[in-house]
Amino acid sequence: MITIRKSDERGHANHGWLDSYHSFSFADYYDPKFMGYRSLRVINDDKVSGGAGFGMHPHRDMEIVTYLLSGALEHRDSMGNGAVMKPGDVQRMTAGTGVLHSEKNYSPIEPVHLLQIWILPEQQSLKPGYEQKSFTSELTPGKLVPVVSKEPKNGALKIHQDMDLLIGKFNPGDKASYELKPNRHAWVQVAEGKVTLNGQELKAGDGAAVNDERNLSFEGKEPAQVLLFDLN
Repeated sequence: MITIRKSDERGHANHGWLDSYHSFSFADYYDPKFMGYRSLRVINDDKVSGGAGFGMHPHRDMEIVTYLLSGALEHRDSMGNGAVMKPGDVQRMTAGTGVLHSEKNYSPIEPVHLLQIWILPEQQSLKPGYEQKSFTSELTPGKLVPVVSKEPKNGALKIHQDMDLLIGKFNPGDKASYELKPNRHAWVQVAEGKVTLNGQELKAGDGAAVNDERNLSFEGKEPAQVLLFDLN
């Protein structure tokens, strides 16, 4: 069964410098029907104005994944890490026992577009950690690329939860398929463009909860990026 969460049904907060859409309850947006899905707790679709950003703030007991769609994002944290993310970059931060971090648009003029994802960890009070990698060369159209995994292979980032995150780029006509193992679930999030999932059309901002399905088939209808979460 595939249940679609339409883009325009998401929570929305426009703070001027930040225009954010929430797939699940977050901050002042609360919907008891959308508190998360399995271990997936937050998907925020954020656009940040030039020169603006999130100042240093705390997190704990959460796995935080950031995927950059356009622009450049400067990251700094209390572990001593500092980097500028570019499109195609994926970052994983284990908040664990507690971290501080900031995220700022690196450009004073151009906006930055990112997805920030929170995953509930398999256990609390983990040692804080950080990884970042560019997947630009791997993200070729019509291919689902593992970027985050509990058991990482081929350069995927490590996450402390039984889940896999794959990213796919699609041009019109590109096709890809994915098989879910028994008793697994999935969430599909369309970051850009338009695709079909098992024949059902999804556009930018749409999400889909997948239950009791073994085979997922994607086809690009216009240039698109898709995130696929394989969840226990």
